[in-house]
Amino acid sequence: MGVWAIFKKEMRLYFTSPVAYVVFTFFLLGMGGFFYNIFAFYDQMSRQAAMNPAFARDLNVTDAILRPLFSNTGVILLFVVPMVTMRLFAEEKRSGTIELLLTFPVRDGEVMLGKFAAAMALVLVLLGFTALYPAIVAYFTRVEWGPLLSGYLGLMLLGGAFLAVGLLISSLTENQIIASVVTFFTLLVFWIIGWFADSVGGNWRVLFQYLSIPEHLDSFGKGVIDTKDVVYYLTAIVLSLFLTLRALESKRWRG
Repeated sequence: MGVWAIFKKEMRLYFTSPVAYVVFTFFLLGMGGFFYNIFAFYDQMSRQAAMNPAFARDLNVTDAILRPLFSNTGVILLFVVPMVTMRLFAEEKRSGTIELLLTFPVRDGEVMLGKFAAAMALVLVLLGFTALYPAIVAYFTRVEWGPLLSGYLGLMLLGGAFLAVGLLISSLTENQIIASVVTFFTLLVFWIIGWFADSVGGNWRVLFQYLSIPEHLDSFGKGVIDTKDVVYYLTAIVLSLFLTLRALESKRWRG
């Protein structure tokens, strides 16, 4: 019951403040621009393939549209998620309501899970809007359902990991802007760390590649659900939520 009460409270706050509308606008405009460019490029390649049958064998919807679309969705989430999570605990701490919240007959874990669930619901709504793009593609050509469904699974895991990290950072500060900026740069580091894998050798190269977020997202877009990729995102979620819970318990202990 505690999780549900916190969930409803957070969802109400999202839609009675500008946060949800700013996030929706930014996300949909960004995704619309990306999809237009991807689809226009595919259309151009299709016209060239019509005149060159050999070229047509290398052109498919999954590689030309779906994989770039999923990758670009991840990029947009990189910017959007810090806006979603920045106020979850930081604003409660700034206004002093965190002390009141922690004295309610709900456990710290219920508070954390309720806030996480509300943020996750918002991200799922955003991902639901993007279903329009595969539907448009399916109107013109055949879409492979395997890569489509696995790609969305990857995005949900990615969104959950991003939100968990943002929730953790929000629990460590009283300033929403600091929470947003630190969350963004933390996620950015893990997004680009794989770029430096080739410049280091040995075990460092393996480590950089494993920590790289796009490295684990790309397989889902190919229709491959690899255990190591699922474990990567679930580990990020569980570890971040665990540390968030410890931060809340520390706050209660300090009074």
